[in-house]
Amino acid sequence: MLPRARGEWPAGSGPDRVRHAAGLVLLYPKDDTAHVVLTVRSSRVRHAGQVSLPGGVIEPGETPEQAAVREASEEIACAAEAVRVLGRLSPLDIPVSGFRLHPVVGIATERPIFRAADDEVDRIIELPVRTLTSRDAVALHPVIRGDLTLLAPGFAFGGTIIWGATAMVLAELAALLSQRND
Repeated sequence: MLPRARGEWPAGSGPDRVRHAAGLVLLYPKDDTAHVVLTVRSSRVRHAGQVSLPGGVIEPGETPEQAAVREASEEIACAAEAVRVLGRLSPLDIPVSGFRLHPVVGIATERPIFRAADDEVDRIIELPVRTLTSRDAVALHPVIRGDLTLLAPGFAFGGTIIWGATAMVLAELAALLSQRND
């Protein structure tokens, strides 16, 4: 799921200097089907315009689970008490930003009422899980980053391309859900 021309740690960084972040993979019902919530990052933050999980830096003394739920509350107004944490997916190193992402899976028994934090989130995407598990879910998509156009594997939904770390996390989720349904 990593586009070509990516994957190296930038000079002066590396696995020994990694910063830890957590992202919430929140599953919830909407219109009688399971959904996962994603955000499109604001133009005022790093990685502007990219699709991501609600999440951010793990503060000192916090677990990934606590950080993921806190960040979802801050970014999309998802009430912490509405989330039941199930566990974690595989940690993912993101060399371009120097982070190790700890994806945390949680469920809500009812659809939360989301509200985007204006300073961090441009919009909220409610992605049906079936989008991730269909046979032709993953395809190569052109992604423009500055002067560079990458062909990146990812998911398309409603005119939005979900690629990079977010696509990798969602691909692992889809694989686990597919195994469970076999």
